[in-house]
Amino acid sequence: TIETQERLMPCLRQAIREFYGCSPRDSPDFGRMINDKHFQRVRALLDCGRVAIGGETDECDRYIAPTILADVKEWEPIMQQEVFGPILPIFTVRDLDEAIQYINSKERPLAVYAFSCDCKVVNRVLDCTSSGGFCGNDCMMHVTLVSLPFGGIGYSGMGKYHGKYGFDTFTHERGCLYRCMGLEAINCVRYPPYSQRKLDLLISTTEVKRRSFCTLL
Repeated sequence: TIETQERLMPCLRQAIREFYGCSPRDSPDFGRMINDKHFQRVRALLDCGRVAIGGETDECDRYIAPTILADVKEWEPIMQQEVFGPILPIFTVRDLDEAIQYINSKERPLAVYAFSCDCKVVNRVLDCTSSGGFCGNDCMMHVTLVSLPFGGIGYSGMGKYHGKYGFDTFTHERGCLYRCMGLEAINCVRYPPYSQRKLDLLISTTEVKRRSFCTLL
C-alpha cells in the first residue's frame, strides 16, 4: 500500500547507509555495472516511477547509486524485465489479495519472496502463487541449499538442479518393454477381424495387475 511504501522508505535509507556508508560510491563493497551496455540499460530504468532514494550515476565509472523507485506503474519498463542492477522498484497494491492477483496474472517467476511478521500472510502467499522457488522472510537463500531443488517453472525455466535433483533432471528415464516371442499367438486379439470377444480380452489383458507376461525394464 501507499502507507507501507512511505513507512518503508526510512528503513531502506538506513539500510543503505549501514551497508555502504554516507557515500556508496566510495564504498569498497559496492560494485559497478559490468559493461557500458548494461549501464545504459539500467540507467534508462531510472525514468520509471519516482526516484525516492539515490538515482545518482557516473557513466565513466559505470556507477549507479543504490536506488529506490516509488510509485512505479505496472506498464513501465522496469516492471517488464529483470533489472540486474542496484534499483528496487516499489509497486503498490491495495492489499494482499491484489498482490497475489498481480503475481498470478503474470508468467510464473523464478522465485517469490514474502516478508511479514504474520506467518499466515507468508503461508498464504506460498499457497496461492506458483513459482520456481519461494522464500519467506528471506531472499536468495534457497539457492544456497543443496537440499532444496532450484529451478524455474514455465517461462522462468524448466528443470531443477542441486544434488540428486540435478542428476534426475539430466537423466532420461526410458520406458522399455521386452516381450517373450513365444507368446506371439496371443497377439491375434490385436488384429482384425475384430469382435466383442477380442475387445473384452484386450481390456482384460491391459488392466493394471501385479503380475503379467511382460517385464518392465
